[in-house]
Amino acid sequence: MKATKFALLAFICTLLLAPELLSAQEPQHHHDADEKLGTVSFPTSCAPAVQSQFERGVALLYSFEYEVADAQFEEVADKDPRCAMAYWGQAMTLYHQLWSRPSKADLAQGAELLAKARSLNPPTARERDYILALSVFYYDADKLDHTKRADAYAKAMQGVHERNPDDHEAAVFYALSLLASGPDRDPNLTNAKAAVAILNQLYDEQPNHPGIAHYIIHSCDNPAMASLALPAARKYAGIAPSSPHAVHMPSHIFARLGLWQDDINSNLAAIRVADSVAARQNVTHHKVHSMDFLVYAYMQIGDDSSAKSTIEQIAAIRPEQMEPEFQNYLLVRQAEGPAKYALERRQWKEALGLQPSAGAPSDVQLVTYAARAVAAGHLHDSVAAQDALKQYDEQLEATRKGPRSYIVDGLKDEHQVVQAWAAYAAGNSDDAVRLLRAVAADQDKAGKGETEMPAREMLADMLLDLHRPQEALTEYEISMRTDPNRFNGLYGAAQAATQLELEAKAAAYYAQLLKNCEGIRSDRPELAQAKTLLVSATAK
Repeated sequence: MKATKFALLAFICTLLLAPELLSAQEPQHHHDADEKLGTVSFPTSCAPAVQSQFERGVALLYSFEYEVADAQFEEVADKDPRCAMAYWGQAMTLYHQLWSRPSKADLAQGAELLAKARSLNPPTARERDYILALSVFYYDADKLDHTKRADAYAKAMQGVHERNPDDHEAAVFYALSLLASGPDRDPNLTNAKAAVAILNQLYDEQPNHPGIAHYIIHSCDNPAMASLALPAARKYAGIAPSSPHAVHMPSHIFARLGLWQDDINSNLAAIRVADSVAARQNVTHHKVHSMDFLVYAYMQIGDDSSAKSTIEQIAAIRPEQMEPEFQNYLLVRQAEGPAKYALERRQWKEALGLQPSAGAPSDVQLVTYAARAVAAGHLHDSVAAQDALKQYDEQLEATRKGPRSYIVDGLKDEHQVVQAWAAYAAGNSDDAVRLLRAVAADQDKAGKGETEMPAREMLADMLLDLHRPQEALTEYEISMRTDPNRFNGLYGAAQAATQLELEAKAAAYYAQLLKNCEGIRSDRPELAQAKTLLVSATAK
């Protein structure tokens, strides 16, 4: 570890000795006149004529519009080849800090771009700081793993922030680097809390800044902090309405808080923005991400028809329509759609009959086998559950040996859920409850994926099936604090309360379920039961 730190230090010292060279040329730029991406102030020593174009690139970068940002920075470099920060900008677009890891080709290209930036030795210490900090991430990429380089970049950006206390952009980029570094699932949320503390200091001062609002949402994308980001969530889409990702991002908080209609409206709007810019950029990945959120939200209000239609739209997308980086993401979403549709509707036989697509990558097949394990557990089908667990373990090991091996650590909770339902199907209820309780405790702190089923709700389902309604109700109510307003959470809590003869509590949960689904034409039997029982309770 010490050798790594000394190597990085020596590398930075060497970079500081680069020669000086800088000039400027006149640029031109073309984009929609009514484009709105927020307001960014990022002064550079580049030609004055490229300043607004450079700041547009940074605004796009802040909203994760990487493809368009890269084109903008490339144009700045074409018009002013001695603009070192243009090459920094291009290298930044290759590091998708909260999405995925750069490929070997991306790392090589980023290192080359930063070498070019360093060779130009911009005249300001601030610009050199930015370039050297990012160079740390691309340094020795063939020897140092991603996590070490991400941590090193965050440390370097801390230095940039501290040496440039009046530079708000340095503060924002430092906050983002914190979110992209440290442990993947820190129960203490150390970096998230540090990031949001920095961003909150800037929020009122720069109300139209896209990065501040965006990264507050990401910082608080967990059960403990989600409510703190609601003001930013309600604001961000209006700051950068020309960005499909910006219009979608508020739904991360809406999903955490169970605000389903806001969630749906947010993603429908994001899809409209994506369609409006599709002729100029590849936005299919943005649409798929929004559609994934839509499926989940529709299911929570009983709108199965809209959910199924959206799943079919995702299934119709061909991998070649996506950028290479997102093709695997598409395949996972295509596998998840039918699985979610069956599990959320509690159609266990339907879920048990799911099959992975022929030739699907191992991590994509995991989705189907996990769903089958949950279904087999509910059906008390030990043979099917053990088969699902066996298949899951085999595909998990194949994933561990494949190009996306880094995702395996993040599948620990899902693996335990599969093991829990396999144990339950085999009659080992104590082991099953223990496994689910451990996953639930982890999710309470670090959170689950926004469109995943919560483990604590599964635990409550299991306890209810075991005829332990008091324990089940306790778990449902805890689950609804971290994942409020879920269809099955409300229904399950109402069932448990009914079994305990807590009629007023059961009626309240049924009433909330019906309110969430108001105006939806649904054939879910749970809704019919809720209406009947409420009428009966009112009559008494």
